[in-house]
Amino acid sequence: MAAEQSLVERYVVTSFLEHAGQILLLRRSARVGSYQGRWAGVSGSIEAGRTPLEQAIAEIEEETGLLPEDVRVLASGEPLEVVDRQLGRRWIVHPFRFEVIRPEKLRLDWEHAEARWIAPAEIDSYPTVPGLAEAWRRVAACQP
Repeated sequence: MAAEQSLVERYVVTSFLEHAGQILLLRRSARVGSYQGRWAGVSGSIEAGRTPLEQAIAEIEEETGLLPEDVRVLASGEPLEVVDRQLGRRWIVHPFRFEVIRPEKLRLDWEHAEARWIAPAEIDSYPTVPGLAEAWRRVAACQP
């Protein structure tokens, strides 16, 4: 129990961008603070004064260049807890699913080295950040 209490709790968002039946996975660059080289959705810590949805939209713009008018919210899933004892973190992940209206505008920032559009069923075959497949399942089950 003492180990659980020593974990730093972090509230984050993870957004899945969807277009033409595929979802976007982003491979984290060597310059990010954690999970370098792992595949993820668009993610980031929830800043003070922002709701999870506001943070999700801000992260999408920052990491992909897509503006609020370039995406549409499809679903918000139940938050999930992901414990990473190695990092000493308890992540509380707020998952979202967005439709990309203008995929041609997508561009990556320094946080990601690569992007791939994949069939959702392929997510389990990628080395992802912890909890990514479960986060997807939580928003995939929600009907737009």
